[in-house]
Amino acid sequence: MPDMDFNPLGGVQPAGSAFTRFDELREQHAAFRSTFGQGFWVISRYDRIVEICQDPGTFSSSAVSVLDPDPAYRWIPEMLDPPEHTVWRRLLGPLFSPAAVAARAETIRQQCAALVESLAARGSCDFVTDFARVYPTTVFLELMGLPVEDLATFLAWEDAILHAPPAERAGRIQAMGEVIGYFRGVIAERRAEPREDLISTALGWEIDGEPVPDRDLLDLCLLLFMAGLDTVTAQLSYAFWHLAKDDKDRTRIVDDPAIITDAIEELLRAYSIVMPARKLTRDTDFHGCPMKAGEMVLLPLNQANRDPGTFTDPTQVDLDRPHNRHIAFGVGVHRCLGSHLARAEMGIALEEWHRRIPSYRIPDGAEALEHADLVLGLDTLPLVWD
Repeated sequence: MPDMDFNPLGGVQPAGSAFTRFDELREQHAAFRSTFGQGFWVISRYDRIVEICQDPGTFSSSAVSVLDPDPAYRWIPEMLDPPEHTVWRRLLGPLFSPAAVAARAETIRQQCAALVESLAARGSCDFVTDFARVYPTTVFLELMGLPVEDLATFLAWEDAILHAPPAERAGRIQAMGEVIGYFRGVIAERRAEPREDLISTALGWEIDGEPVPDRDLLDLCLLLFMAGLDTVTAQLSYAFWHLAKDDKDRTRIVDDPAIITDAIEELLRAYSIVMPARKLTRDTDFHGCPMKAGEMVLLPLNQANRDPGTFTDPTQVDLDRPHNRHIAFGVGVHRCLGSHLARAEMGIALEEWHRRIPSYRIPDGAEALEHADLVLGLDTLPLVWD
């Protein structure tokens, strides 16, 4: 297998550049080893990424960034392996089940509709800043039982942790500490006066007959903060970036809202944003790759979901695509716990936005920009409408 100086951090670039870049890499190599940083493997094909995700015994989630193979943090449950991971999934599962999401759907819809109404009369917005970041953050605050007045604070923390340049590591660590400090106070408040929210529920959990330690609860809250805010923001941004450019698909959603369910799956497939990593627990030869214990493996899910060996015309968005076996939410034991909530948030956003703003576009001379990090996302998406 070839060695390449491949840097997964693409910096700020025109939207869609990362997908083109990974498509080209897939055509060149089914797998290769990057010499960037401390070095890591990159896997490019659907079936091989699935194989790794379904083997947590060999490919551990104890480290989830190829640039940080020995993390000083432990996000729960993402960075746990079975059987510990299984225990946490069992505790968290009911809170993110289809029934639990359905019970919250009307509240989410009201929040979304109000936000779109506030933008509609303006005739323009930056979709990322004005909608895609605000909407899922509001949903997160409601889920956690936190005051909506803290929205600006959460958005500032999200920006510092997830979108600061790599050189600003100190600011990122400081923001993570502030998030943990915030939730430490919330945990103390809920212990004194429980409410009907996720944190109050978690305070009643036991593992092996013992209450869950506060340190583990804080690691859970930090993970929910990052996953619940950034991933939905990024996925919505790419979806609306596509629809702003494709009159046919946008018009179809407006004229036939029943297609939205299938549209979500296809947009998830075509613009998969997550690039998880795994750490080798032992030496292994993986399809000719001589991997060593302790090495990292990058698994760009867009590589799997745009693999022509699995999908016909994979770079094209086809709202009628049959048998859409995408893995945008991952696969195996670590498949995204919040997938039902994310789908609901996306579906509601597509419905409520297009009910009020059916026709919109990227203005002439403007450009949508993306960042290529371990989660792909847009920095800006200027839109205008009549």
